Amino acid sequence: MTTCDDIQSWLAPLWRDRFRFVALDVETASRNSASICQIGLGCAREDGTVLTWSCYVNPKMEFAPFNIELHGIGPDTVAAAPTFPALWVHLAPFLARHALVQHSRFDEKALDAACRHYGLRPPGWYWVDSVKVARKAWPELKGNGGHGLGNLKEVLGLDFKHHDAGEDARAAAQVVLRARDHLGVPLSELVPPPRPVQLAFGF
Repeated sequence: MTTCDDIQSWLAPLWRDRFRFVALDVETASRNSASICQIGLGCAREDGTVLTWSCYVNPKMEFAPFNIELHGIGPDTVAAAPTFPALWVHLAPFLARHALVQHSRFDEKALDAACRHYGLRPPGWYWVDSVKVARKAWPELKGNGGHGLGNLKEVLGLDFKHHDAGEDARAAAQVVLRARDHLGVPLSELVPPPRPVQLAFGF
C-alpha cells in the first residue's frame, strides 16, 4: 500500500524548485471524467527547462478497453497507486501556488469531476489553454493538421510519448515556451501570474 510518506517523497522534487508555470495532463480509465488514472506535470523553470513529474492514480473504477489501448494503463498498473483524494491533498497546495496550463479543457474538467466524485471542493483555478496559445502562434495550422499535441509534435519537432500524462504535460509546457519565442512576447503575456482565487484553495 502507498503511504503518505511515499506521496510526499514523490512530490519532494516539485517543492525544491521555482517554476514560471506548471502544465498538467491527466489520463482516465474510461469515458467517466472522474476516473483519473495518471496525473502528469510539466514544470517550466526560470531557465526554460521543464521538470517532468507523473504519478499513477487508482481510480477505484472500471477500465474501458479503449482507454487501456490508448494509454497502456490498466487495473494492474494502478493496483498499488494512491487514490485521487490521497494524492490530491498533497498535490493541490503545490498547484495552487502556480500559473496553470492545460492542452484543451479536458484536464480541468477531469480534476473538477474527480473532486466532486470524492466529495472534495473543486478548486476553481484559472487555467491557460495551450491550444489557444498555439493558435495564436501558428494560425496557419488551422485546417492543416490542427493544434493538437499530435500535430504540434510533428510541426515543432517535439520529442515525447503521446498519451502519457507526464510526457503530454511536458509537451504542453514546451508548446507555450516555443510560442513565446516564436511571437517574441514576454511569457506573462501568454501565461499571467496566478490570480488571487488560485491561492484560495481548500477542501
